Amino acid sequence: MKIAKTGNGSNLCLALEGRLDTNTAPELEEALKNSIEGITELTIDMKGLDYLSSAGLRVLLGAQKTMNKQGTMQVTNVNDTIMEIFEVTGFADILTIE
Repeated sequence: MKIAKTGNGSNLCLALEGRLDTNTAPELEEALKNSIEGITELTIDMKGLDYLSSAGLRVLLGAQKTMNKQGTMQVTNVNDTIMEIFEVTGFADILTIE
């Protein structure tokens, strides 16, 4: 999985490409942990994401909990396959998806 970070000031966008699964979830978790401090608006761009596992969902949930305390988080460019996972798991109700 590739993670591209872009940001200015208190805004951060993480663009994900590839597979967010058991092997790559720790990589995203580390990227979030190292760059989320002081961020009030977090965007997770899933345009290039092909696959999402429960390990990836766990990382997204952790990021959402953190951002609930310090700002907002939105998930963008979700394809139909990933959206179905969000709907089946109830994440569609937890995350702000645009």
